Amino acid sequence: MSQRPRIKDIAERLGVSPATVSRALSDTGLVAEPTLSRIREAASELDYRPNVSARNLRTRRSMAVLMVVRDVGNPFYLEVMKGVEAAAREAGYAVLMGNTEGNADREASYFDMLRDGHADGMILMTGTLPARPGSGGEWPDDLPVVVALEMIEGSALPHVQIDNEGAAARAVAHLVALGHRRIAHIGGPAAEIMAKRRRAGYRRAMAEAGLPVPASYEEHGDYLLRGGQEACRRLFSLREPPTAIFAANDEMAFGAIHELRRLGKEVPGDVSVVGFDDIYLSEAFYPPLTTVSQPRAEIGREAMTLLLGILAGTGKPDSPVLMPTTLKIRETTAAPRG
Repeated sequence: MSQRPRIKDIAERLGVSPATVSRALSDTGLVAEPTLSRIREAASELDYRPNVSARNLRTRRSMAVLMVVRDVGNPFYLEVMKGVEAAAREAGYAVLMGNTEGNADREASYFDMLRDGHADGMILMTGTLPARPGSGGEWPDDLPVVVALEMIEGSALPHVQIDNEGAAARAVAHLVALGHRRIAHIGGPAAEIMAKRRRAGYRRAMAEAGLPVPASYEEHGDYLLRGGQEACRRLFSLREPPTAIFAANDEMAFGAIHELRRLGKEVPGDVSVVGFDDIYLSEAFYPPLTTVSQPRAEIGREAMTLLLGILAGTGKPDSPVLMPTTLKIRETTAAPRG
């Protein structure tokens, strides 16, 4: 056939009504065997594909969701997207990726796409809500948005997250157990909730061990490799630099290790380093990075499942969905020399 096959073509081929074919291909449960199998076989033979545009006009759905991240170049988000895409595909949705690069106007434009119907829902991984244009306030909490891993304080939007404070505390406790006493922290942006929680975990573990936290041992980065390098450079300009570093994500941990090598320091011989996220490069990095591992694909699948429930009208969870973490001990941590 030179033209795209239609429901009408299948109906004429089998001698049934177009309505019967439509019900069969829509899995309504209203078409009995053997007619159901005959229709599906004919659709496969004719290479029939539903007209998505026409369906969307009828349902007022785009059948697409937005996954909005702060840096599409970070492989961590791609791991999460695998889970999002798997759950979305099962439900007949496509996934569009939005990259904000920390730009508030760009983030607001993705919310405009949602408001204007270009997407049915959003999985937000930036940790912020943009100001709503013209109102000076934030977007309403009844938007079909699920916040994944990041946290937005005061928002009633459903969240899928981890125990950031507890996971950070376990990471620092590992360094303490190895015998480290001078442990520094390279955190994320000071104002962000996730960065605050990880810093709180660092402080908690240090307090439980009876160890001081000099103000100079707390650095703030931007979750990027260069930020880790610059923070490490400042730490090792101190008169008494740390023997261990806990970084709030793997990319900053990599940056810190690069800077330590530039300074002639061995990892973990001279300085131990722990990261957070367990991106796929962490195990391939040399030496392999000790880090907090998050179930990235499972987090993505859970976030998409929540979003599908919202779109289906089944409501929102009463509290954040917490996902488990594990500390992967590899080769960037060891007892301090001497």
